[in-house]
Amino acid sequence: MSQPPLGPADPTPGLPAPPGPSPAGATPPGRWSRMLPPTPLARRLSAQSVLFATGEGVFLTGSAVFFTQVVGLSATQVGLGLTIAGVVAFVLAVPLGRAADRVGPRRTWAVTAFAGAGLYALWPLISGFGGFVAMVVALEIVQTAGSAGRGAYTLDALPRGERVRSLAFMRAALNIGFTVGAGLGGLALAFESEAVIRAVPWVTAAVLLVNAVFIARLPDAAHDRAPVAAGSQVGPGALRNRGFLALTTCDGVLGTNQVLLNIVIPLWLVQETDAPPVLLAWLFGTNTVMAVLLQVAAARGVDSVASSLRAARISAGFFVLSCLVVLVTHDTVGWVTIALVWLGHVTVTGAELYQSAASWGFMSELSDPERRGEYQGAAQLGRTGGSVWAPALYTFLAVDGGTGGWLLIAAIVVVATLAMPAAARAAERHLAEHGSSGSGAAGSTTTSP
Repeated sequence: MSQPPLGPADPTPGLPAPPGPSPAGATPPGRWSRMLPPTPLARRLSAQSVLFATGEGVFLTGSAVFFTQVVGLSATQVGLGLTIAGVVAFVLAVPLGRAADRVGPRRTWAVTAFAGAGLYALWPLISGFGGFVAMVVALEIVQTAGSAGRGAYTLDALPRGERVRSLAFMRAALNIGFTVGAGLGGLALAFESEAVIRAVPWVTAAVLLVNAVFIARLPDAAHDRAPVAAGSQVGPGALRNRGFLALTTCDGVLGTNQVLLNIVIPLWLVQETDAPPVLLAWLFGTNTVMAVLLQVAAARGVDSVASSLRAARISAGFFVLSCLVVLVTHDTVGWVTIALVWLGHVTVTGAELYQSAASWGFMSELSDPERRGEYQGAAQLGRTGGSVWAPALYTFLAVDGGTGGWLLIAAIVVVATLAMPAAARAAERHLAEHGSSGSGAAGSTTTSP
């Protein structure tokens, strides 16, 4: 089966992308170009995102019930097992990224997708804490390698000027898929039957098997046709790019908007305000709708390091505004509280949308094209370092620290954002000195527009 062309490679370092025709099959300018992903490949990747998220969403919705009633674990054991798996993934992130460079990004992504589907099919056979830990560690390894392959593939295969916009469509598609999956998982829970719950992983496995076949039928990217040979790379690896690690750590701090969204604001609402708990459903519904409808708009124009930094500043502005809005709800009552908490959730969702766009822009522009899988792993290390501490600290600062705590949360994000331009310049210098020809940083600049 013939596949559509993947678009031009990155331009020569230091020069802007040359003018020329749009990639084959690209959506022509006009109203439709704003409603659909820009190229056939981007549309296929968006469809794959819906498929993947539907399968994952089915299991995630009922996972707590499955782990406790079917596997037979306590909540403490579930948390401990997931923590162990997270530590393993953190340690192996860069080696797995390097493996994706050696094997080829799409090939790695496809193999791990098939492996993930197979592991989900085994879930109903697992019992006890030891089996649970072995399973979640295996899944985490597979998913980490697959994430490196997927990230490297999208940077490798998508035209540089369309990467961030395409990724925004893919992110919106993920939210649609998770919503569909959550609905199916909720339907399974409604039966209140252990037999039905036990079958949920098989539904996920079936959907993810189709997803794996879908990935296997995608066209090869450049580094699938010519994977990076062991020992052929010249210069230091991603972990030696201190500017990149610092930038992704700051990006991880900015990404703690998810901690505010999913943990701190819900706890604050329940413990510190008079808002009804049912409001949480409306808050998360608002977040989902905004993520689907506004992610592409938030990513518009993010096509360089400078525009990525601008998106990061906008994200930080929304983050700070959310802190300022939510902190006053401790002393408000009734509908005023409801309106302000809702506004706080809207603004922190704005922080999420612009931070995602900034993160994609940084990865597109500041990853060495010959080490994209490795840079995906290094980015995971940086973002984890920038966010792993946030749930405990933010919850303590907000709930126990009151106004001062909320202001300190905002200050942490502001400091991280102010540090990003210097980190980005250092990452660019590293690529200029040590990166491969055709670096993604070509033509970018960290100066503000």
